[in-house]
Amino acid sequence: MTIAQLTKALATFAGERDWGQFHSPKNLAMALSVEVAEIVELFQWTKEEDSCHLTPEKLSELKDEIGDVMIYLTNLASKFNIDPLEAAAQKFEKNKKKYPADLVKGKSAKYTEYGGS
Repeated sequence: MTIAQLTKALATFAGERDWGQFHSPKNLAMALSVEVAEIVELFQWTKEEDSCHLTPEKLSELKDEIGDVMIYLTNLASKFNIDPLEAAAQKFEKNKKKYPADLVKGKSAKYTEYGGS
């Protein structure tokens, strides 16, 4: 499914349920935040190593939460006619300039801490 197809399907789904009235940018952003928090909750109190090896049940939960995040993000983006994949590609290009590999390799500092632009 493409982003355009997902956007259309989500609009149809919400329209059939008269949920558009609840899908203000504010509400969608808040719902997105909650869904991201549910991803965080899956990893809360796990050891670093354990977070890389999820049980099948946890992996299924993670997949559902990622789906929820994608749904709310797509709905929010559509409110402003933003293609999330295009936005990600543009941001990726900006990040490549902010974080040149030769300066940041193996480091986790913010770009302002090492003299990036």
